[in-house]
Amino acid sequence: MAQYKGAASEGGRAMQLMKKREKEREQLEQLKQKIAEDNMVKSNIDKKFSAHYDAVEAELKSSTVGLVTLNDMKAKQEALVKEREKQLAKKEQSKELQLKLEKQKEKKRKEEQKRKIASLSFNPGEDEDEEEDEEEEDEDEQDYFPAKKKLGKNPDVDTSFLPDRDREVSLYVCHLFETFTLPYLLS
Repeated sequence: MAQYKGAASEGGRAMQLMKKREKEREQLEQLKQKIAEDNMVKSNIDKKFSAHYDAVEAELKSSTVGLVTLNDMKAKQEALVKEREKQLAKKEQSKELQLKLEKQKEKKRKEEQKRKIASLSFNPGEDEDEEEDEEEEDEDEQDYFPAKKKLGKNPDVDTSFLPDRDREVSLYVCHLFETFTLPYLLS
């Protein structure tokens, strides 16, 4: 790096310009690398499609011996292409089937987890990802768990001071029964 011989203010400006040029060079190198990576990805795509025809061509070459008419050659080639397409279709179907099975396993695992969580008296952690599916989960929970069970309560403990809807409803029904049936029974 050459030293600048001039005014001090001009030296500072020269340093800024040199830094700016260096940043531009780095950006240019990054851009070149990005373009090279994009080209590599595109070339890989071409290889995927050409492999199909390479396999067909290799099979065609191995199956033909000697002189063959053009019509026979085209017929063999079409048959091999159709056979290869069927194989690829079967692979695609097996992949789709495997994905469906994985989804079903995941769904069963989630249902089992919901059942385990429902037996708890608290929710051990709500994920933000599950908030998106809350409506579906609420409907599913209503189908699987129609009423909450009162598990693990100690009947010896006095909880009359705590609000309880079931107890209030039963007390109200008893009160109504007493107020309307007792006068008729006494008379």
